[in-house]
Amino acid sequence: MWPVKATILTGPRRSGRTLLARSFVERVGGRLFDNADQREEEELFHAWNQAQDSGRPLVMIADVVPPEWTPALPDLRTRVAVTPVVRIGLPDDTLFSALIQLLFADRGLHIPAEALKFMSERLYRDYWSVERAVEAVDRYAIAERARISLPTIKRALVEAGMIDG
Repeated sequence: MWPVKATILTGPRRSGRTLLARSFVERVGGRLFDNADQREEEELFHAWNQAQDSGRPLVMIADVVPPEWTPALPDLRTRVAVTPVVRIGLPDDTLFSALIQLLFADRGLHIPAEALKFMSERLYRDYWSVERAVEAVDRYAIAERARISLPTIKRALVEAGMIDG
């Protein structure tokens, strides 16, 4: 039902954009171009046209989107300009807390509620930072043979330079 059988997916790195796009194209038999804004323009031009002709969607993952992404190939530039853009934003409070819990759970660890609140309120709110923070806490806890607690998390994040002491 898409009027244009292509879309540009953008968002912060580590936000799951490639995983989301892969899942979608597998279900619909589409095609995926990761880092589309860095790819060979002629190949992307032909893939865009093929998507329109075949009706099988093309998903282009890009760090930048029009007007910042301006292909040199004029025909591709016009096609990219009319392609819908879907954006994954930075995590809100609820998602950020859930990500912290999930990443600790993936390591078989439980984070106490007060420590979760502490991390949620102090860390830079992006996907990469939460991954780095959980890894820093886990490494620190292993090295110090400490349980995951608010004091352990504070010390780990200060030592990692992720929060001020």
